[in-house]
Amino acid sequence: MNLGIEDVELFYKLYHPLLIYVNRKFNIASGVESPEDFRDLEEIAEFRNKLFEHPTVIDSFVRENPYKFLKDELNIILGWKNFVKGDFVVYRYLEKYTIFLDMQEPPKAYGVLGLKSPLRDVLGPHLPILTQAVLLPFKGKIIYDSILVPYNITFGGGIRRNFNEAYLEAKHRFGIITSLPFSAKEEKSDIEKLKFYLKSESSRERYWEEIEKLINKNQSLLKIYYQEMGKIQARTIGKRLREIGITKGWFAILEDEIIASGTTREETERNAQNIVPPEKKDFVYIFQLKEKK
Repeated sequence: MNLGIEDVELFYKLYHPLLIYVNRKFNIASGVESPEDFRDLEEIAEFRNKLFEHPTVIDSFVRENPYKFLKDELNIILGWKNFVKGDFVVYRYLEKYTIFLDMQEPPKAYGVLGLKSPLRDVLGPHLPILTQAVLLPFKGKIIYDSILVPYNITFGGGIRRNFNEAYLEAKHRFGIITSLPFSAKEEKSDIEKLKFYLKSESSRERYWEEIEKLINKNQSLLKIYYQEMGKIQARTIGKRLREIGITKGWFAILEDEIIASGTTREETERNAQNIVPPEKKDFVYIFQLKEKK
């Protein structure tokens, strides 16, 4: 979850001189001529905030090149114009990176690497955490700029569920973003969108207007809608059947109701087709209730 040691050293070699240059340009603090002169994190944050308020200063730094950096090093610095700054929910530690969740619409999930220390050591093991951060591209990966400002906020179950829904939506829409600048992937098909919106009760409530729009635009999606809803309803119906002592068999569902049953799939399909209006035959969902071992 971290950059390699050499890349961490390279990052600070490039980033700290840029902050010193920003300080000189804007006369923020006196007596800061090298990284050894940094007095505290608050001062560094002040330089950093001014840098990303005026990112064109990166162009002048590269043009002047006061520290005689190599071309490849200057290109890394130029890439920092593609920064992402804001409030992020640090949502999950994964093996390859840490998920920083941007909750703005539409939500995005960034895979971020630590620097000297793993982010778990910096932020602690208990997530989610809301923090201010600046995300930067670095050699095809995403890092943060060495400063995180966590908020002292705890989250209840409802908010955590919102974070989970946002994370699932972000992954569905864009995947995990692991490089900057980010360009959106190809738009999902209507079928993929509908299946995602129907995935859970909370997402169905959240995206009900989008579900209606998709179906109204394309009536052929009604079959997908009823089949996906049938899968969901089958779990609840199967539980109720077991509660009253029915432990096996085949069942046909239409709009929350069992409309036919049988000992085989073929028998159940035949029974359902005999009673369902022709225009609704494609909406019937067939499932098997199996005896628990």
